[in-house]
Amino acid sequence: MEFFCYHRDRPGSVALRGELLEEHWSYMDRFAKELIARGPTFTADGETPTGSVHIVDLPDPAAARAFAFEEPCYQAGAYRDVLLRRWRNLLGRTMWEFPGGRTGGNRYLVLGLGEGRTPDLAVPPDQDELIAYGPLLSDDATTWVGTAALVRAPDPDAARAVLVADRYADIEVHDWEFGGRR
Repeated sequence: MEFFCYHRDRPGSVALRGELLEEHWSYMDRFAKELIARGPTFTADGETPTGSVHIVDLPDPAAARAFAFEEPCYQAGAYRDVLLRRWRNLLGRTMWEFPGGRTGGNRYLVLGLGEGRTPDLAVPPDQDELIAYGPLLSDDATTWVGTAALVRAPDPDAARAVLVADRYADIEVHDWEFGGRR
């Protein structure tokens, strides 16, 4: 089962996150084979972390909750909240298989929070810039609640355009970069 996990930083937690970076990476190393994508989000200046994205394939919702809530930064209080949802990998690959590679261009997390009718869940036609893409689902995976995408785009507006705006209550766009040990 695939899960999308987004830990949002608590204001003022940058120093704490820095102190816990090695613990965070060591924790994530335990899930290396299960990770589909990972990486931090940042303020628009690309300098200050605002959260941490992990898309992971785990056996069940209990394992996903343990993954999200046993994470060292969460345990230490660095995160304000956690968005944890079932997810479906419509691209069928990991971020490491993205043809565009780890660097080059601007990268974004795009979160569309559902409202109204379920959109067509097909992958957008121009998928060359999609790093990860799929629906956010209810715990039993029967109800669509939104869409999460990691994209390479020239700017936030172009990233936002990956989703059809009138199908969402809100669309968030966050600067994002490939995660993992540097």
